[in-house]
Amino acid sequence: MLWTDKYRPQELSEVVGNKKEIEIIRNWVNAWKSNDPQIPLLLVGPPGIGKTTLAQIISKEFSESIELNASDKRSHDIIRNTIGESSSSRSLFGDEYKLIILDEVDGIHGSNDRGGVKAIGEIIKSSKHPMILIANDFYSKKIQSIKTKCQVIKMKKSRWNSISKLLREIAIKEGVDTNPQALKEIAVKSQGDVRSAINTLQALSSKNSKLEVDDIENMKTKDTRSDIFNAISGVLKSKTPAHVKEAMWIEEDPTLVMEYIAENIPREYKKKEEIKKAYDYISKADIFFGRTLSSRNYGYWKYASDFMGIGVSNSKHETYKKFTKIQTPTIFSLMSRNRGKRNLRDGIAEKMSVKLHISHAIAISMFPYLEIMFKNDELAWEISDYLELEDTEIKRFRSKKIPKKVITKMEKQKAQMRVEERDKRAKEIKNQITDVIDEVKKPNDNELPFEISGPDSTNVKEKPLIESEEKEPEKTEEKPKKIEEKPKNKKKTDKQVSLFSF
Repeated sequence: MLWTDKYRPQELSEVVGNKKEIEIIRNWVNAWKSNDPQIPLLLVGPPGIGKTTLAQIISKEFSESIELNASDKRSHDIIRNTIGESSSSRSLFGDEYKLIILDEVDGIHGSNDRGGVKAIGEIIKSSKHPMILIANDFYSKKIQSIKTKCQVIKMKKSRWNSISKLLREIAIKEGVDTNPQALKEIAVKSQGDVRSAINTLQALSSKNSKLEVDDIENMKTKDTRSDIFNAISGVLKSKTPAHVKEAMWIEEDPTLVMEYIAENIPREYKKKEEIKKAYDYISKADIFFGRTLSSRNYGYWKYASDFMGIGVSNSKHETYKKFTKIQTPTIFSLMSRNRGKRNLRDGIAEKMSVKLHISHAIAISMFPYLEIMFKNDELAWEISDYLELEDTEIKRFRSKKIPKKVITKMEKQKAQMRVEERDKRAKEIKNQITDVIDEVKKPNDNELPFEISGPDSTNVKEKPLIESEEKEPEKTEEKPKKIEEKPKNKKKTDKQVSLFSF
């Protein structure tokens, strides 16, 4: 039998550490037992410190309990069906309360959620019974909306001396001869994880008749890789390189860590020269990340890590004695808001690539020209018909819909055309767009391959597809004059081009 199960605390007084937090919990339990309903408890803290054990101890104070692991039951319907009815119905034992325990609520994530967080919020709102929710990561986005509805209790890691005392008691009960210094080493290396310390004691005791310090020397310190928020705090709050390196030991995409550091530098540092120096190091880190991607030599990562860690840390003259809330990089919210635009752009570019046999990049570079061509209603219909654009895609190039009378007219003309004529006209449209492609590929030629005429600049007159060499210089000389005669149209053209950005 595992010693963690054999010596699991049975009373609140037996729980190691977190005395103040346990007192709050005891008052919460007493309030419910006195028919004074309280908001749910949210126990947050790293694994192994006894959150689930604490919830199970509390369950003994009530007539019955229901326990569910939220990370295994992420669906809205499953969570509702499992504990939703129980939270609002009476106990089997009459008017007494039943305790609802929902473990690993921060395990709900991604597309697998399907409304799990929403279901938990609804249950909290409608529950007539005490609830305890358990999570590992205090800063997890998955529990942001839940935290506002609960009394949050942040559980701390147990101190080594409390763990050492517990290990000594277990060793005496199990008849294990131990050196007190060896127990201290186990407690220190467990890094506050009581469960890990007890498991280590049991494993070592099964191999040795007496536990000595030498038996602990080969034992590795528990892996306590910090989460991303602790890593950022370590960089911004410390000036000791060893502490910064330890904080940066984190299982996250290093470029993501860099974005977090870059976002929070001005929130922590207040002096201009400190901020400037810190961003200089961030730029150097970015350069080395770029070299990593281009060369596939991941040895560059260590240089980037030192620049964005130790470099940024040493940019400040002294540490700031203040609380700074770590913010998520704004670049993610901007990318999220522009995702629809990017998808629309890529969809149009894909259709152009297939029809015109051009690259994705060339297709996108044509967008400003298409905005001008789409000002002509009939030409807009013909191009969109050839490229098979939908209404939302047409709207990308013109703010107004193509008039119904124009659509009816063009569809009627197309229906009356013979197959040969349709193919010929489609080829002409393709050639006209291809002319634009040729102009796009010219690096130093800003002349458009078509002319815009008419008082409202809605008529687009295409140039001859084939021109003689004698006429070509003449066309080049006349073109600037035409643009100068209509400065308003040129200004509109420039505006259309400048608005093209993703």
